[in-house]
Amino acid sequence: MTQAEIKLCSLLLQEHFGEIVEKIGVHLIRTGSQPLRVIAHDTGTSLDQVKKALCVLIQHNLVIYQVHKRGVVEYEAQCSRVLHMLRYPRYIYTAKTLYSDTGELIVEELLLNGKMTMSAVVKKVADRLTETMEDGKTMDYAEVSNTFVRLADTHFVQRCPFVPATENSDPGPPPPAPTLVINEKDMYLVPKLSLIGKGKRRRSSDEDATGEPKAKRPKHIADNKEPIPDDGIYWQANLDRFHQHFRDQGIVSAVANRMDQTSSEIVRTMLRMSEITTPSNAPFTQPLSSNEIFRSLPVGYNISKQVLDQYLTLLADDPLEFVGKSGDSGGGMYVINLHKALGSLATATLESVVQERFGSRCARIFRLVLQKKHLEQKQVEDFAMIPAKEAKDMLYKMLSENFISLQEIPKTPDHAPSRTFYLYTVNILSAARMLLHRCYKSIANLIERRQFETKENKRLLEKSQRVEAIIASMQATGAEEAQLQEIEEMITAPERQQLETLKRNVNKSINRM
Repeated sequence: MTQAEIKLCSLLLQEHFGEIVEKIGVHLIRTGSQPLRVIAHDTGTSLDQVKKALCVLIQHNLVIYQVHKRGVVEYEAQCSRVLHMLRYPRYIYTAKTLYSDTGELIVEELLLNGKMTMSAVVKKVADRLTETMEDGKTMDYAEVSNTFVRLADTHFVQRCPFVPATENSDPGPPPPAPTLVINEKDMYLVPKLSLIGKGKRRRSSDEDATGEPKAKRPKHIADNKEPIPDDGIYWQANLDRFHQHFRDQGIVSAVANRMDQTSSEIVRTMLRMSEITTPSNAPFTQPLSSNEIFRSLPVGYNISKQVLDQYLTLLADDPLEFVGKSGDSGGGMYVINLHKALGSLATATLESVVQERFGSRCARIFRLVLQKKHLEQKQVEDFAMIPAKEAKDMLYKMLSENFISLQEIPKTPDHAPSRTFYLYTVNILSAARMLLHRCYKSIANLIERRQFETKENKRLLEKSQRVEAIIASMQATGAEEAQLQEIEEMITAPERQQLETLKRNVNKSINRM
């Protein structure tokens, strides 16, 4: 765990959950597994506040716990899960693209609340969609429920582990912490619920849905709560499935750029056929026959079986090896080499960064070293056809930035420079991690800059919000244009210009993230 990652985790936790949760989360990230009382002692926080902070972190899957043999419960932070909070907007946008506004709000509610029952999600999403509709129109619970089922069928949402029911005959003491279990077959099994109803519009805070003030409502009406039909069955967003979707989109885009649209559509079909049957960390997809791929092509995509076989042969013979042939049955069995594809995508990203940062000549040297694996400086000069002085400067520049590395191979045990080969090479994994570390550092700087800008202009932002609220209320009451103009003039021209600059800087920070 690098300092840049810890700093970014600290900023994200503080921005989403506040200072106390941030203090507890960062302490666990720095120290590893810790029991409850040690956390409270080391952070100087009261036991009650530590418990509440841990509840929040566990609710959002940012902390896990385990019981040791002596009965001590230790809590451990999930740093990678905290960093995934940066991708929440992308998860939500993906759900919107695939399942329209209903899918977007379902995933958004699950990400905001961590874990929720299906009935609670359906009612909340139906209410939110009803709010955006015209007067007289409402969103039916059944429609939201159908979208939820589709998300579960494609594994974008999954059940949370639960505490199994125990028999009362066990006389032993209760365990220090519950053991959560989940059957893999039930992870995407949606309970059969008969959710009948429509979304409701929000009323004023002192009135209920019937329009009566709370003070005048009978007590038995206020306390009449229906039992939750799916109580104890909680759901969460399956982030691994979203990452798998992003990976598949990247592979399809790479194939389209390298070959043509038909090749990318064939690869998309293969990925779609194996998206549920192939684990997210598998090196290959499940083998698919040519006949199965032909039958699964999108309706209206008119290519013959012979043309499909030619495209599959072309993809299998491509040097990038995205698609491989694993057998001859069923017209030929084909798989997608996922690890090879991800490595090629990472390499292409590194080449692009080198070209943007150091220029086309450095990119030529970088690709040359990648292709030849190991090269001496003289060989780099000859193969790249670049003068010795320029080649030396470019190599040392990339070496100092850790894009390439230097490997020493001594002829004698004394490692004398005159009797040692110095070979340049590219370690893809190391360079990719370095680039990822710099991205984390940049995002942390952007968040700090945004917070600083907002704090410096706090008074002006509050004034702008007050003016906007006054204008909105006056427009609702039908105020004249002259009155609205007078209110708008409360913000002077220099202040308006300052606000525009602030919004532009904040939006720039958000877009770069």
